Amino acid sequence: MTQTPFPDDFLWGCATAAYQIEGSPLADGAGASIWQRFSHDPRLMAAKGDTGDVACDHYNRMADDVALMKELGLQAYRFSVAWGRVLPEGTGRVNQAGLGFYERLVDTLLANDIEPLCTLYHWDMPVALDDRGGWLNRDSADWFADYGRVLFDRLDGRVKKWVTLNEPWVVTDGGYLHGALAPGHRNMFEAPIASHNLMRAHGAAVKAYRETGKHEIGLVVNLEPKYAASDSPEDQAAQRRAEAYMNRQYLEPAIHGRYPPELKEIFGEAWPDWPAEDFALIQQPIDFIGVNYYTRNVTRADDSWPLNAGPVPQTQATHTTTGWEVFPQGLTDVLLWVKENYGDLPLYITENGAAFYDPPNAEGGRVDDPLRVDYLRKHIAAIGSAIEQGADVRGYMLWSFLDNLEWSLGYSKRFGIVHVNFETQARTPKNSARLYSQVIATNAATLY
Repeated sequence: MTQTPFPDDFLWGCATAAYQIEGSPLADGAGASIWQRFSHDPRLMAAKGDTGDVACDHYNRMADDVALMKELGLQAYRFSVAWGRVLPEGTGRVNQAGLGFYERLVDTLLANDIEPLCTLYHWDMPVALDDRGGWLNRDSADWFADYGRVLFDRLDGRVKKWVTLNEPWVVTDGGYLHGALAPGHRNMFEAPIASHNLMRAHGAAVKAYRETGKHEIGLVVNLEPKYAASDSPEDQAAQRRAEAYMNRQYLEPAIHGRYPPELKEIFGEAWPDWPAEDFALIQQPIDFIGVNYYTRNVTRADDSWPLNAGPVPQTQATHTTTGWEVFPQGLTDVLLWVKENYGDLPLYITENGAAFYDPPNAEGGRVDDPLRVDYLRKHIAAIGSAIEQGADVRGYMLWSFLDNLEWSLGYSKRFGIVHVNFETQARTPKNSARLYSQVIATNAATLY
């Protein structure tokens, strides 16, 4: 045991998302989500035939899954609520059976000394609202705040850390600009509108929480540090555009009440003039920022790419099965970048993990995943380095607790530290889970 940079009250946990693990998406009166519709459309789903109809069957196996979390020593669990389980039409009538599932989940976590972190939105808008325009409808901010109030009224106090949105950039870029994710739109003019309404919804939910909530609420963004390929003015400008589009598009309005000026250049005539009063709603004080980190991007000026900002492939590096470069230093850099640009708000790593090849079956009750073990060691150490340099990081939610449905890629990518046999639903902790248990038990001292 040696000195660890992690504070004694550092929170170690795992993360998941509702549609990726729960299964039974229409059970007990739940309303369908945009992912239910998207995954059943072979024109849209890259992994044709893979849906969330069963996923990890967590809806029926929740108690056993929480018992496994306890066995591994998890101190926290970040989960998301399926909006349509609670409000089948998206607004109005509350489905008590659906809400009851999340009450039981929270109570089971607390009974096992695991702190619940609740995410209101992890990409699964009810189809009833999508049919009314979804995030293109300005009323979506009010819909979202009303949905939040239902959960705040029932769960605040038992849940002490709330997240409004998970990765609004992915919702918009994948769902409204490129069509790779639900709802599957491809429209340059829709993307800024969806982004803006997402941020208005975030602000409205925070405002609603302040009316009755007594604990903490924040925003989760996926950040990918952008490094210019050279010192040339062209590459430097490309880096700034890429950074504005992915990293600053959501933090700037949430923290500073404005959008990066580069966005008008990026979207051109598709960029609207927003009412000034919208920013007063968006810029609600938050208690923390959640950072999801997976990889970096080295950027050069290249007019064959959108934004005239093309990636420079890093061929001398390890890559995950999603094609992402393994670059732990980027996690240190991005945490310090947030501190420098957005002040000393507490930070949580709300997702960090890697998909590597794991066999479909756990042979002999064991899954050896050395690349993931190495990934976790180095990325956790990178967080320690950021803490030593002044970043106020309060917790780490590893992605993911279970192998699950990796959205449009289906079951082809395994991120879990617990292996799932999707034919039998058997759970087998991988070697990475054993490592993580040691990290938690020693507050990461075993890494130093």
